[in-house]
Amino acid sequence: MRFDLITIFPEFFAGPLDHGIVRRAREAGIVQIHVQDLREFTKDRHKTVDDRPFGGGEGMVLKPEPLFDAVEKLLGQSMGTAAEKALPPAGSAVVLLSAAGKVFTQETARRFAKLERIVFLCGRYEGVDERVAEHLATDEISIGDYVLSGGELPAALILDAVTRLLPGALGNEASTENESFSESGEWQVASGEQENRNRLASMLDYPHYTRPADFRGWTVPEVLIGGHHAEVAKWRKQQAEQKTRRNRPDLMPEIL
Repeated sequence: MRFDLITIFPEFFAGPLDHGIVRRAREAGIVQIHVQDLREFTKDRHKTVDDRPFGGGEGMVLKPEPLFDAVEKLLGQSMGTAAEKALPPAGSAVVLLSAAGKVFTQETARRFAKLERIVFLCGRYEGVDERVAEHLATDEISIGDYVLSGGELPAALILDAVTRLLPGALGNEASTENESFSESGEWQVASGEQENRNRLASMLDYPHYTRPADFRGWTVPEVLIGGHHAEVAKWRKQQAEQKTRRNRPDLMPEIL
């Protein structure tokens, strides 16, 4: 998969993408990551990427021209006009990072992981010209109900979440099966009920313990030491449900 990151701060990505799973995936050829300086797609000597919004208001807004030009150069095609709409190539997405977008979820990550290419538009200042959101981006995504200084952090976060779902990125493909927000898990398989499978797919991960078995008087639950796999699976399901109900009741309101 190829990721393109369009930003006015290309140096931002020098650190976050050079570690852990993302670095290993790059070295293994599973992903390609290209950082594009938006200012390279401007036409004036000041390399202007922003302007004041029509109607007045505080702050500056990213202009549509350099963003359209950057995406069209990268994809090798026009993205259309008001008279003739154009779509990106099949298997590609243009993702605008915006506080006004749809909230990013694990389901979104799974959908993105099926693509061949994602172009990230990292917003800045007070926002981006709405014609970018309406006519250039295929997705407008937020990572939560708060405002950040720009789209660089959200882009790095989404890139990481998608990369770890790609075949070969983790080494052990089973590593993602029982994580928080995973589609499957050992307790779901054991239940055998489709309704439970759908509900539990949104649960948080179960608690994990490692050595020492007794740390400062806090001991590992006995069920995890007994070696009874069915009881372990049952305990993990119960604990995941309790933790989800406690920390994220919004994920399973039907059972509260």
